[in-house]
Amino acid sequence: MEPLFTPEQLAEIHAYHQPYYVRAAVDPFAKVLLLALLLGVLVRPFFRMATSVAAGLERGLGFLRTAPVSRAFFQAMDRLWGEAGWGAAVIFALMTDLFVKLIYAPVDVWFAYTLEHRHGMSNYTPAAFAWDLFKGHLMGAFAIAALVIGMYGLARRTRHWWWILGVPVALLMLVSAALDPYRSRLYFEQQPLPPGALRTRITALMAQADIPFSDVLVEKTSVASRRLQAYFAGQGPTRTIVLNDVIIQELSEEEVLAAVAHEAGHIHEPKWPGRIASSLALVALLFAIDRLLRRASAWGWFGTTRFADIRTLPLLSLILFVVSLVGGPIAGTFSREREREADRFALRLTHDTDSFRRMLVKAARVNKMDPEPPRWVVLKGMSHPPIAERLASLPSP
Repeated sequence: MEPLFTPEQLAEIHAYHQPYYVRAAVDPFAKVLLLALLLGVLVRPFFRMATSVAAGLERGLGFLRTAPVSRAFFQAMDRLWGEAGWGAAVIFALMTDLFVKLIYAPVDVWFAYTLEHRHGMSNYTPAAFAWDLFKGHLMGAFAIAALVIGMYGLARRTRHWWWILGVPVALLMLVSAALDPYRSRLYFEQQPLPPGALRTRITALMAQADIPFSDVLVEKTSVASRRLQAYFAGQGPTRTIVLNDVIIQELSEEEVLAAVAHEAGHIHEPKWPGRIASSLALVALLFAIDRLLRRASAWGWFGTTRFADIRTLPLLSLILFVVSLVGGPIAGTFSREREREADRFALRLTHDTDSFRRMLVKAARVNKMDPEPPRWVVLKGMSHPPIAERLASLPSP
């Protein structure tokens, strides 16, 4: 087989990936130091500022509490929180999140926009990039507000909040994948794959694999990125095969089928053990958070004056970050093995090693995959085996 990359292409790929490797090495320490700064120095002034802003809003907009339409909203929020003060809590949470985002903003923009454009991986216009960034931050703000009112509010009202919250959320996690087809539509337009040979062959391949699905969609990601991509979204009646427009342009029909066959391999994975384990881990984590919140209130950490004081939120962020950092290598190990099995499934399904090999080679070239990343990067939590390893594991033609 011809070399995966020319020396010039390989030099370009190394130049593209090197900043990401530096960030991967530095970011854990930077994130811990930033959260430590929040906890050690900024929690108290931020909380005073949030309380002051909330009081000002109450004075200026207090009439909304008695207005016919908005009154029901404020009454519901007061009941969810258990007492007055939810506004200051939400503002504090948003302030701390905004502080972290502002610190990271120059780095995030440089990586997501400047570096991607420099190496020809992005088609984003400045306006489109800013709009998608805004949508992401807006959804994050809603999620933070829901966390504050939902978790802290419930914790303030009932002693066994951790299982009252944990059990339904864990059950929701078991079926949340059904919503996957709708999430990406917030960012990219999707249209059904037109009738033709490719749709017919995909339908036949899925019948052979005994995988029912609702539709094959083409996702127009080329407005933002030059990467090719294929994935399955949803489960049961919402299961959808999604091909981005780049993969349609770059690959032949046989190579697209090879990519779809690989993704189909993930459908037959035994998902329920992992989902059940994740749900149990969530309940255990919420119990640990309950113990931590009680210790914080007993010792008055960060100026806290009661149980489930919102000033402990940066501490929870630090704990969750450490958990994800420790769990990343474990999750990555399982993920890479699932990818290897999906490769094997695709070859058993299609019996077309040549098309599968060409698909991997083209994907590596278009997506600028590093064929042999540093071993510590792989062990830190890479979700896929290096492309050179995947190619080497294919049967000889």
